[in-house]
Amino acid sequence: MNDNRPCQTRFIRDIFKAKMREGKPVISFEFFPPKTDEGDRALLEKTVPELMLLNPDFCSVTYGAGGGTKEKTLMIVDRIQREHGLTAMCHLTCVGSTAEQLRAALLQARELGIKNILALRGDPPGGIGDYKKTEGGFEYSYELVEFIRQLGGFCIGTAGFPEGHIACKEGREVDWDRLKRKIDCGADFVVTQLFFNNQDYFRFRDHLASKGVSVPIFPGIINFLSVSQIKRFTTLCGATLPTSLLSELEKYQNDDEACAQFGVQYATEQCAELLRQGAPGIHFFTLNKAKSTTEVLRNLKR
Repeated sequence: MNDNRPCQTRFIRDIFKAKMREGKPVISFEFFPPKTDEGDRALLEKTVPELMLLNPDFCSVTYGAGGGTKEKTLMIVDRIQREHGLTAMCHLTCVGSTAEQLRAALLQARELGIKNILALRGDPPGGIGDYKKTEGGFEYSYELVEFIRQLGGFCIGTAGFPEGHIACKEGREVDWDRLKRKIDCGADFVVTQLFFNNQDYFRFRDHLASKGVSVPIFPGIINFLSVSQIKRFTTLCGATLPTSLLSELEKYQNDDEACAQFGVQYATEQCAELLRQGAPGIHFFTLNKAKSTTEVLRNLKR
């Protein structure tokens, strides 16, 4: 590793514009902060260098339920930018923080040369239970988007849900219209929740386009590590496993390696169709692993 490597940090909106002019998709990766020093080393000294061989445009680092990994998130984003020269985006959530605490986190990010923030409402501690507004904080993510925009100096991303947010009981179109409000408040781009039926993404994208939304909407794609893992993730986020996919997955209930290989095939086909139909790029939820994402991108010849 080389701490003196120059950081090529850019605003993600500028990355998108440059790739659009070249007629190429934006490729990005998401990581989460490991819980151990060993996990940190594996991510920063093995996984990230392996994925850098694929020439990604940027990456993002999650914030943890309840905002519990703030310092570690900032540390990892900073190290990725300094040691690997890759633009890295910091997730930031409303949950568990006052406006002043969020301001302090943003100022710290600015000092570290972090230019991109994914503004989220966030999940409650432990990822379960109802969201509760912190006294002196924000209840909705559009408020955080406004807050960051007023502070200035950042490119702001936000989350979108092709099947509607799990907490929105009024229907997916209502949730999509709320996303438009976040964009109107200053979000520069959208990263979607994971999904497995591309028609959900296309309906979501087209609905927003009909409302005048023109910012890039990056589809989020996850790799299968095991059947139990993907079932757990979809339960937590409210994504649907199509019946045909669920039936196929059951064949790999006791074979994680075969499940992962099937996942590579499925994600390759999913990404190929998304790109053919005009998606501006792909955001891979890597789960801090390089193998499956590498195979998918090689299959796509990216």
